[in-house]
Amino acid sequence: MSLNIDFLDETNEITEEQTAYIGDLLNFAAKYENIVEECEVSLTFVSNEKIKEINKEYRNKDSVTDVISFAMEEMGEGEIELIGIEMPRVLGDIIISVSRAREQAEEYGHSFMREIGFLAVHGFLHLLGYDHETEEDEKEMFSRQKDILNEFGLQR
Repeated sequence: MSLNIDFLDETNEITEEQTAYIGDLLNFAAKYENIVEECEVSLTFVSNEKIKEINKEYRNKDSVTDVISFAMEEMGEGEIELIGIEMPRVLGDIIISVSRAREQAEEYGHSFMREIGFLAVHGFLHLLGYDHETEEDEKEMFSRQKDILNEFGLQR
């Protein structure tokens, strides 16, 4: 199993080493979640302004947020299922505001990489169907992301 990650840094602030580290973290998270087939994920780093636009357009929230995920697993109307064709499982897109991640790292008193890692795993778990709409779901999701980050060695 390997997770194919398409990285796009619209801010030009993320180094190759940081990208590789996040790639290792997301591959670790995929193994932790027992994903065995080939999968694809897109991870885009954007500015506060860009994530605010996306948040407004797709979630009707006119505010800056730290991470947004768009899962691709649900078959929509007009889509066709390809039977007998080997293709990677496309999980979806994760979009992270680099500026907001820096702000939050400072607020929480941990490293920028800890915050970017947290946001990447948080977005990844959303792609897998985890959510935090109810107290029970939040407890499960946040417990999973904490376990993944701790076992990877990216503690607060």
